[in-house]
Amino acid sequence: MRDGRGRFERFIARRYLRGTGRRLSVVSALRTLGRFARRPWRPLAGGRSADARDARLVAFISSLAVGGVAVGVMALIVVIGVLNGLQESLRDRILSGGPHAHVMEFENSFSMDDWRTVLDRVRSDADVVAASPFVFNKILLNAGDNYNEAIVLRGITDDPSGTRIAGLLEHLVIGRAPFGPTESGDPGIVVGRGLAQQLGLYEGKPVVAASLRNTPLSGIGFSPALKRFEVTGIFQTGLYQYDDELAMVPLEEAQELLGLGDAVTGIEFDVGDPWKASEVSERIEEGLGWPYRVQGWQELNGSLFSALRLEKIGMAVVLVLIVLVASFNIVSTLVMMVADRTREIGILRSMGVTSRGVGKVFTNMGLFIGVVGTTIGGTLGAILAWALSRYEFITLPSDVYFIDRLPISLAPLDVTLIVVGSVLISYLATIYPARKAAALTPVDAIRHE
Repeated sequence: MRDGRGRFERFIARRYLRGTGRRLSVVSALRTLGRFARRPWRPLAGGRSADARDARLVAFISSLAVGGVAVGVMALIVVIGVLNGLQESLRDRILSGGPHAHVMEFENSFSMDDWRTVLDRVRSDADVVAASPFVFNKILLNAGDNYNEAIVLRGITDDPSGTRIAGLLEHLVIGRAPFGPTESGDPGIVVGRGLAQQLGLYEGKPVVAASLRNTPLSGIGFSPALKRFEVTGIFQTGLYQYDDELAMVPLEEAQELLGLGDAVTGIEFDVGDPWKASEVSERIEEGLGWPYRVQGWQELNGSLFSALRLEKIGMAVVLVLIVLVASFNIVSTLVMMVADRTREIGILRSMGVTSRGVGKVFTNMGLFIGVVGTTIGGTLGAILAWALSRYEFITLPSDVYFIDRLPISLAPLDVTLIVVGSVLISYLATIYPARKAAALTPVDAIRHE
């Protein structure tokens, strides 16, 4: 009996939402909006009965409510997908070109003398799959003219068990790694594509590197240490921090240029699971003690990912407001229906339909609008997200966003939350109109007419 009554209430709700003889559906909602766009006066035009005009007007306002919910859901799905894709793309590119964590000594001018002992301690951890020393410092690079570019010089080893910094070498688009002999006899250097374009570098081009680290102050000022290199390769990762600012040379050559002797800047390492980098870093730092500091990739790029998370929350709040605005259309539609169908409500009450049943009729109306709008918005959002992912027709300035293409990634949990949230908001929008309709008594409702 209860199930039959629920079917009756749903039937009445669908019947009230019919416009010009059609039920409210994805197709009818789009058709109603299209007809109104072509002839906006028709819902209010004469020529037919007042009931027919009211039916068209209700269908039109219902379609507006559906469209508002659809636009909000579509925008929310696409924007959240873009922010997820941006975060995942940055994470993947950072991990593909850099180590999962590194160890540095802060009491010795960022140089590590006893690095072999630290290296053995790092490699002894069960979760560490590779570790090697590295050198890291800012220098000036000159390509034979009067223009000098400040870059980041990184000294790396040719050890096959070294860290993922050698993964940058997998992104070589021209030439080879900086190890081995060169035509000029100078040591090799590999640069990012953006840096090569700025300085006009190509394979075989000689360059001069200048460093002020560990240079004495004389009567004429600082005398930088100079060293010639030959460009052996150019890499491109799509990440601005690497392509426009980084150059790599053999570890021994970097130590000589920077005047480090046998010391290195630190030890970098990879772990089996990148998400455990922070846990492993804390364990190794506790074992090494002061003055060593171990930082994982999450900590090193914490400000960037925090900014992305904050931006994701902010955009989600703004776009949810669109759905909330659309819910006011649902409220106005149902309130108008309550006022317009007062006589029918009185008839239903006199036939034995309870006030709760009348309220459920209008609740079902609002849910129908919310479900149809959410379905349209979810479908259009998924199609647009697929198009953005498939064709990548939107480019980004790499110096601002660190990547040059607009990535997108739809997480099932996010899509589920958006869909459930949209339907929930639609349901909440029905509470006031449903209560108003349920509060009408049969006598007052019939007398209203």
